Amino acid sequence: MSTFANVVDGQIVNNGASSSTSSISKAIEASKREAGGALDKDAFLQLLVTQMQYQDPLEPTDNTEYVSQLATFSTLEEMQNMGSTMDKQSASALVGQYVFMEETSATGDTKTIEGTVDYVTFSGSKTYLSIDGTLYDYEDLKTVADSDYTLAVKLADTIIAEINKLPNLDNLTSADAEKVGKVVEAYSAMNSYQKSFLSDEEKAVYNAYATWYADQVGAVENTEQTTETTESDTNTETTE
Repeated sequence: MSTFANVVDGQIVNNGASSSTSSISKAIEASKREAGGALDKDAFLQLLVTQMQYQDPLEPTDNTEYVSQLATFSTLEEMQNMGSTMDKQSASALVGQYVFMEETSATGDTKTIEGTVDYVTFSGSKTYLSIDGTLYDYEDLKTVADSDYTLAVKLADTIIAEINKLPNLDNLTSADAEKVGKVVEAYSAMNSYQKSFLSDEEKAVYNAYATWYADQVGAVENTEQTTETTESDTNTETTE
């Protein structure tokens, strides 16, 4: 790029180049601020205009150079538009999916948000995912989970949480049988894939409670059977 110099009383005052460079530098910094720290297609065009504005009128920039720069600008614009379209398509495909978002606060603290994507919305060049009624920046997307995987994790966590609410095995009474029975029922309804999300130690704890529950059920059945037999014998004796 050509630069220019001011002439005063027939003498070249060598401040044109610095003025031109300074103006372009300012344009770069302004473009970066507007683009969030990166030079996008609008910033590129602004720099091109600044370059044309501060060129040396006695030695203007060659037209071929401008054509080359415009071609570069067109390519940059096309690539950014293509990237934006692909991002929108990818984001739209997340509706109904279970995702994990990771937000970073101004202090550098990170917070993980998880949930099902209700809908996707677009605002300018930004894409947002709605989770439980709150919008999150698509750029904060961390993980997309398979629905079967998510369900398995939640079921396993639920089983462990319910077991942790129960008294220790040594402190269980017949009054706890109903609660233990619900845990056994929930575990029995899980498929092998879902059960695989329980560790061997967790399965051992569950089996201990399940065995206790089976003994309780067996004891109740034996008591009922004994009662029925006694009543039947009593009725027979009465009839005789």
